[in-house]
Amino acid sequence: MDELDKKILGILKEQGRIPYVNLAQMLKVSEATIRYRVRNLLEKGIIKRFTVEIDPAKLGFRSRAVVGIDADPEDFLSVINKLMGIEEIKGLATSTGDHMMIAEVWARSSEELLQIINKIGEIKGIKRICPAIILEELK
Repeated sequence: MDELDKKILGILKEQGRIPYVNLAQMLKVSEATIRYRVRNLLEKGIIKRFTVEIDPAKLGFRSRAVVGIDADPEDFLSVINKLMGIEEIKGLATSTGDHMMIAEVWARSSEELLQIINKIGEIKGIKRICPAIILEELK
């Protein structure tokens, strides 16, 4: 991957819907070059997919938290499966460090957030949950 690919990725990350012709003009290359480069980045798996970034507050989700979760090792997979089924968990990852898993939870109110966190805590095999409420997203 060269500098042009890095520039393409940087612009697409911020403006995923930018037309290739505009991207080409910004980078002073042909539209065909942009098409070829983007197709190549997709084929290599560097670009996994094009997506939309959602503003949770504009959908009514005023309370969000990142929740560290620890589970008994023998229940790890069943805990993951149960967490995957909770609609309010918008992101889930396994991790190293302080917690075995990290979940991003969206709720419409702080009361609803507390209910969801309690629901997570009731799952068989969970040893500890450590919620961190998101106050303001900076980047």
